[in-house]
Amino acid sequence: MNELRRIQDGAAGLGLRRALLGPLQAAGPEDFDFLECAPENWIGIGGRYGEALEALSARHPLTCHGLSLSLGGFAPLDQTFLARVRRFLDRHRVALYSEHLSYCSDDGQLYDLLPIPFTEEAVRHVAARIGQTQDLLGRRIAVENVSYYAAHPLGADAQAMSEIDFINAVLAEADCDLLLDVNNIYVNAVNHRYDAQEFLAALPGERVACIHVAGHFDEADDLKVDTHGAPVKDAVWALLAAAYRHFGPRPTVLERDFNFPPYAELLGELGTVRRLLRDNATGSVPRHASA
Repeated sequence: MNELRRIQDGAAGLGLRRALLGPLQAAGPEDFDFLECAPENWIGIGGRYGEALEALSARHPLTCHGLSLSLGGFAPLDQTFLARVRRFLDRHRVALYSEHLSYCSDDGQLYDLLPIPFTEEAVRHVAARIGQTQDLLGRRIAVENVSYYAAHPLGADAQAMSEIDFINAVLAEADCDLLLDVNNIYVNAVNHRYDAQEFLAALPGERVACIHVAGHFDEADDLKVDTHGAPVKDAVWALLAAAYRHFGPRPTVLERDFNFPPYAELLGELGTVRRLLRDNATGSVPRHASA
């Protein structure tokens, strides 16, 4: 396997979306430091899209953020799919692969990221699946804290742990890293009435491998919806700055999935990421060494 292309802690990246292929292919060398893609959207793709990916991968480091592994599910992990993911990661020399701390399948794909009950049993179950995934991929992986809008259907009595305790327990039990989504923290903090700053400070900084920042929809003052379809809000920028102050510089991805603005506006938001990195990331929490 060729040497992996590791992402520098102060790097600022964009999500690789097909709607952005034109601007990304024409981008100058200073526009962004790396790109993040979902392997499911690119594995086995040929033609002009496949050629575009190959060209972008040759010019820019890639990270990968999965969509369909269903780490919290009960169906056996799809080992054939994971073998394809490993070949994709190896081919593009991807050092960081992440997935969601959720489940998205039952008897087939559910096409949504659903919350896992915050219980000790779920910690053991998910951690074992993360460990199996790391073994099959030959890499340490990161899991992302996700947004959710209601307690698990088993009911509030099944929520034997808080969200922060659940996340920290999974990270420790699985010995994996965290993809820290600051927008998801903000959305959950508003929707579930907790303090976002306290939640952030309670995370294990040594496990933060990468950060996501994105926009959301204000349904009401007390209801936020994680959409990735709007500019980043001021409160989320403030939480990102706090993350840098807590943990030091980390690679950071600006996510946008639809309602794409002109490319120059995305670069403006990426400029905000770089400014916050420069002004707030004065210290650094040492990270776990990647496998």
